[in-house]
Parts: sequence; structure tokens; C-alpha cells
Amino acid sequence: MSRRGTPYQPSQGGQLGTAAPFHPRLGDLARDTSKGGQIGVVITQPAEGRNTYHLCPPGGGDKWSAPNDGNTLRPVQPQVTYVTPLKRDVTYDARAQHGGVPITVHYDDGGTAESLLVLDPSQLELYHYQTGRILTLRDEDLRGLL
Repeated sequence: MSRRGTPYQPSQGGQLGTAAPFHPRLGDLARDTSKGGQIGVVITQPAEGRNTYHLCPPGGGDKWSAPNDGNTLRPVQPQVTYVTPLKRDVTYDARAQHGGVPITVHYDDGGTAESLLVLDPSQLELYHYQTGRILTLRDEDLRGLL
């Protein structure tokens, strides 16, 4: 039995199918849908005398404004940089005919998450070959050091 995600998060207080508005803080990255999805760093927030967010590209450049309700701003999700295997036993699901390798997913913001690399039979064979190839390259390198 698979779990279905809910169309909204009750803790966000939104109505069905909606999420709470995104209100970024200073220094946060935000994607502005009114600027074609351009990503910017929040450099000022709405406050007394300022009724808009101000953003600029992460590497510098022309600044722009976004409405104070944050309705055009979306959070920028961290990007996966690499994955590493966990020191746990693998699994095999005979019914689905796939194997699973527990992994840690590493993100560019320093965060991590545990997940499962699911491989079908042909992918298992390819992974076996590729792992063997890595070991061969390592052995060749070690022989060259002797």
C-alpha cells in the first residue's frame, strides 16, 4: 500500500490545494515568478516606509522589487551535490524484482537526507559492473604507487 501525499499542509493554514505564502528573510534565495523564475537574494524586506521586497542576483547585478505579500516569490530548494551509500544492508524485493541500496543525499547547503537507491535487474547488473570497474581502477592506481 503506498502513501499518498496530502494536497496541502494543515500547519500552513492554507485552504485545500494552497500553501501559505512564502515570506523570505534577509539573505534568503527566492525565485520570482514575475521575473521569469529569476533567482535573487533578498536584500530588503517590506517594513515601515518600504512596501516591497528588494532582490538582486546572487553574483550581483541589477536589483528588482517584488510585492510585499510575497505572492510572486517561491523558495529555492537546495540542489543535490552527491549521494553516498549508508553502512546498512541492502534490500531485495522479489515481488517487484528490484534491489535497494540505502544512501545519504548531500545538498549544496550542507544538509543531508536518507533515501533509497532503487535498482531494477538491468540497473543492478550495470551497478555491479560499474562498481567492479571502480575497484579495478583503484587496484591499477595502487600498483602504480608500488
